[in-house]
Amino acid sequence: MARFRIALNMEYCRSEHKSFEEGVRIASELGYKWVEPMVHTGWELLSEVNFYHSFSMEEDPLLMKEICDKYGVKVSAISGHSPLMKPEAAVPRLTRAQVFADACGARFVNSDEMIKPDWMDDETAHHMMKYTLTKAAMVAERHDTYICIEPHGIYTRTAEGLLKIVKLIDSDRIKVNWDTGNFYLAGQECPYAGLEKVKDYVYHMHAKDISFELSEKERDNTEVNGTPVGCACGDGVVDYSRVKEILKDVDRDIFLSVECGTIDQAARSLVHLQEVFADSLID
Repeated sequence: MARFRIALNMEYCRSEHKSFEEGVRIASELGYKWVEPMVHTGWELLSEVNFYHSFSMEEDPLLMKEICDKYGVKVSAISGHSPLMKPEAAVPRLTRAQVFADACGARFVNSDEMIKPDWMDDETAHHMMKYTLTKAAMVAERHDTYICIEPHGIYTRTAEGLLKIVKLIDSDRIKVNWDTGNFYLAGQECPYAGLEKVKDYVYHMHAKDISFELSEKERDNTEVNGTPVGCACGDGVVDYSRVKEILKDVDRDIFLSVECGTIDQAARSLVHLQEVFADSLID
């Protein structure tokens, strides 16, 4: 039987211009025991002046753990989204993100394929992604981490396209971070049927709900593959009881990382998910 933990993706405080530490503190006060930090390479101006939550991988990874420990929360995963078709950027980002995950006690690094350059054909794109994932999987083996691919691009609009990327290399280190909102907005197939097809690979999830207004505006747009953040879980189109039912026979622990846009939405999402998953939640 599947067991679930609820986490909070740090994007929830971006609209409030909060620093990483402030975002962790607020998450703890809301009642979250797990967070999903976002990381970047180099030194990002807004982060350096505490207006943005992203954490620089130039810092000591144990500093991230120290901050989380200070507020009594743990790291569920690292949001290390990297352009898989651009290995010169993706390989260093994904590999360093796994070092951060391992140092913080997390086992997952989330990514998606991101943007395909106009000059690149599909065959070349998949060759590039295969190279990137091959290099990253070597680091995953050393650090006992998993790279979880999220539906949020032109190739992951369908379950078949998502699984094609997951299976580009023969490695059990490549899994799925299922984003309930992105797959719904892509609109290529029923999101629940899609989850059924990939559930054996789902180790981490973005619990992202989509407002009825956004659904009406963007779901029929063929250029839309997802959205940065959703509304509060329970306020939109996603049926989390149905998600739970599909995953109930998967025998492992799965994180539900809330990906919403405001502090209030984060608070209400926690209440809703605690109600829906009450009988299968673990600390």
